[in-house]
Amino acid sequence: MSVAARSLTSGDELADTVAALLEQLVEDPNREGLLDTPGRVAGSLRYLTGGYATDPATIVGDALFALDDYDDMVIVKEIAFYSLCEHHLLPFFGRAHIGYVPDGRVVGLSKLPRLVDAYSRRLQVQERMTREIAEAINSVVTPRGVGVVVEGRHLCMEMRGVEKESSHTVTSCMLGVFRSDQRTRAEFLSHIEQSP
Repeated sequence: MSVAARSLTSGDELADTVAALLEQLVEDPNREGLLDTPGRVAGSLRYLTGGYATDPATIVGDALFALDDYDDMVIVKEIAFYSLCEHHLLPFFGRAHIGYVPDGRVVGLSKLPRLVDAYSRRLQVQERMTREIAEAINSVVTPRGVGVVVEGRHLCMEMRGVEKESSHTVTSCMLGVFRSDQRTRAEFLSHIEQSP
């Protein structure tokens, strides 16, 4: 039986694909150090792309609270995220900062990091992920405005290609009063620039 025939018998199609990939890289998926690698990689990829199965409305659920007398900005910053670049399947990671101005109701604070996870746990580009997070908050929470700034490091830039270590990419999406009112946008940006 060939190496390919022996390795492609796990019953897990994704793990079998990883085993075939190892063979294409001139590795032996049957050697001791790699025996469990196809299954581990398959499990890791399923976890890292689990955001596809997540509905933003379900994440927020009933965690929207009426608060008519509060219309000042709410900011949650330094939300860690990890994602996979859709071009090379290499990690990119960093911090997301979210601000919104309520319109009669606020959202439970833990829901904002969960929304970041829902969109980062997909094959992504940072620009689209930033917009998707902002649009999800805008749609589900319906605030007067929302701002999202994402700062990321991309291993596809650091490990290959231009190989520029520690380069950062910053993307933003401003909706509602964050786009139309320069003072609101400036207040948000000044808060996220301050040290925690």
